[in-house]
Amino acid sequence: MDYRNPASCLSLLQKLQTHKVDECHTVLSDMVAGLLEALPAPNQHLEVLEAARPAIAQIQAALSQHYAGHPLPPDSEGNANLLRVVALWRNLSRSYAQIARHDAQMGTLDDQRALLGQRRVHYAASILIEYFRAHRAVPHGVWTEIHESFAAAEQTRLASARVADPLNALWKAQSAMEAYVAILLIDLANPFGRTGQELQLICRWAQRFAPYCTLGPMMDGLKPTSYGLDLASDHGLRPVGLMSSGNMVRRFDSEKLAGQIRAVFNQFKQGVSPASLGLGEEATLDMSARLLISLYRPWGLSSAGRRFPRHGSRGEIELCGDWLAIGFHIQGRLFEQPRSYGIAGSLKSDISLLTFGERAPEATERDGTTHRQRQLDAERLGLVCERWSLLDQSVGGFRLRQRPHAERLEHQQLVGIRPLDGEYFLLAQVSWLMYRDDGMLEAGTHVLRGIPEVVGARPLAPHPGQRELYQQAFLIPAHAKLKVADTTLVLPGGWYHPNRVIEVTARGHTVQVRLTGQLIKGANFDHVSFETLAPEAE
Repeated sequence: MDYRNPASCLSLLQKLQTHKVDECHTVLSDMVAGLLEALPAPNQHLEVLEAARPAIAQIQAALSQHYAGHPLPPDSEGNANLLRVVALWRNLSRSYAQIARHDAQMGTLDDQRALLGQRRVHYAASILIEYFRAHRAVPHGVWTEIHESFAAAEQTRLASARVADPLNALWKAQSAMEAYVAILLIDLANPFGRTGQELQLICRWAQRFAPYCTLGPMMDGLKPTSYGLDLASDHGLRPVGLMSSGNMVRRFDSEKLAGQIRAVFNQFKQGVSPASLGLGEEATLDMSARLLISLYRPWGLSSAGRRFPRHGSRGEIELCGDWLAIGFHIQGRLFEQPRSYGIAGSLKSDISLLTFGERAPEATERDGTTHRQRQLDAERLGLVCERWSLLDQSVGGFRLRQRPHAERLEHQQLVGIRPLDGEYFLLAQVSWLMYRDDGMLEAGTHVLRGIPEVVGARPLAPHPGQRELYQQAFLIPAHAKLKVADTTLVLPGGWYHPNRVIEVTARGHTVQVRLTGQLIKGANFDHVSFETLAPEAE
């Protein structure tokens, strides 16, 4: 097959069997690469690329499913698929750039300048999205390609001109500026901390909300934490306080976007479905609200400030992700069914029994065993913690690195952690995961502030006389010195329902509590607030 001939390529596109993903991807990749090398007439080259766009989008999406949603190690089988997808996106971006350069003297495509610019930016940005999707460190030069594609569109003075784009889910049109802003928004959305479904929604929403953001010249009086952009850099938006001035520096303004996000929340309160607001058929109201809340600060407030600044640190941290193993390392033994079923009057009155700080010297654990003895017991039971290198830390969490072993982590999972020089085993949530090219896995963790205690929890039996088995859960008592204002519970995932009543037992004291709020909805846990029921109310 002659992939260098536009007429032959158009004929082949009509015969593609898109259900054969690997075969079809090879054909499309060879076709795009062949035309890029052959330098056909610009109008014919453009005709083939535009005709191939729907099939390319379908096949690329199918191939990326092999690695979407989970961190992809560089030495895994899925890495070949990532490289294939990235290579096709890159050749597409370069193809539209080549058409523009080739036609510069001929002028046959003057009316397509805006389209060529938009397509080039869109496909350059698609490269970056694949690395986000695979949770892989972004290679050097990827951002540079994106910036160069937008700078070229700016030079035509058509960067803000919208062109038809049937692949744009909501608007069916997009400008080069909007394609550029969309990838900036995706980068701001903590992409390495998102599940595959969340990232897919974020990509869609970035296209939806991009028209409400602008890029303009720098100006005096901006807050140091406001976002700016340097087109000569190899990264995305940064705080303007860290940037120097120059003709390649831009100010990012999302004030109108903040109003749009608030308007969407108001629509949610009125019961309007996410699908009718252009947020996607697969987006539930609850999921959309949580995701949009997490995006409001970086997208709507255009602020890069961290609540807890990070500081460089070195050392090691013990970490485990198995639910029962976390409990073992907190209390020094495996969770067992409680022997006492008596109902106490108030859990608050029992919290005085759950005190922490009465510890013997030389790392004696709460149950009287030494830390070394606990390690031996963990090895015997197969509950050993893995050791991670500490890169930096803040009041809110840690950034860790490790060459992965047996245990596999997922986003928003509950883990137990303990710095080697720390006194207590703490609960934390995995905030983000990212593989580097050398095979090292980096992870960000957010610590649930407070010192946890293992408790038993069970739902109330549906019929009198029936009793469910207790399951391991965690109590985090209020602690004035640690600035933990309220006592909370960490329950297995899916347990939280508003006003649900469950039974909690700790150290022989059992009470019924009503769940009053969900503080964190994790991948495998619910962090909740509660109120204790008085005996007569039970």
